[in-house]
Amino acid sequence: MRRAVLPLLLWAFALPATADDAIKLKKGDRIVFLGDSITQGGVGPKGYVTVIKEELKKSDPTIEIIGAGISGNKVPDLQRRLDRDVLQKKPTLVVIYIGINDVWHGERDPARGTSKEKYEEGLKDVIGRIQKAGAGVLLCTPSVIGEKADGSNANDKKLDEYGEISRKVAKEMKVPVCDLRKAFIDHLKENNKDGKAKGVLTTDGVHLNAAGNKFVAETILKSLER
Repeated sequence: MRRAVLPLLLWAFALPATADDAIKLKKGDRIVFLGDSITQGGVGPKGYVTVIKEELKKSDPTIEIIGAGISGNKVPDLQRRLDRDVLQKKPTLVVIYIGINDVWHGERDPARGTSKEKYEEGLKDVIGRIQKAGAGVLLCTPSVIGEKADGSNANDKKLDEYGEISRKVAKEMKVPVCDLRKAFIDHLKENNKDGKAKGVLTTDGVHLNAAGNKFVAETILKSLER
């Protein structure tokens, strides 16, 4: 595993990251988790943000964790509220978990979703502004809309396309990726043999249940070197 060892302020100039990169945390880090309802719920007692917070506190109680998830958010929403909800909090690292609503909201009405062009442009804008403020970024790919692992969920093809855009943006912006899309599919292939649409890692095919929150926390933690 190649580990990133450059200081936070130099990440923007690092070599392109891979899914196996680990971000080296340091004392006093302030980590903001930016996203939609999955992240909003993630700050609950058993949410993934809380699980990560409790785990990181074991090795370093000086690390501060801030949740910045709002239900229904898409990439354009993150662009609009980035200054207020993220940059004003002076983070050293921002974990971005977004993309579900950009796809899902456009399922019946394309105008309510986010085009691939706007999705890519928006991610680059958000990441660039965070980097300009001197913070690092960990970009997560969108996870699932439906838990069938055979590609038969209605939005699988589009989610795969948006996940690939996220990977492309991360490579171009030289930030590490936490590939939740791949991690979910790999897990569901092994643990959803009956082809359930929900109930393995989610309550409704999207929002995380207790097992899903634990799974996301463990997956993100693999990208954070303590």
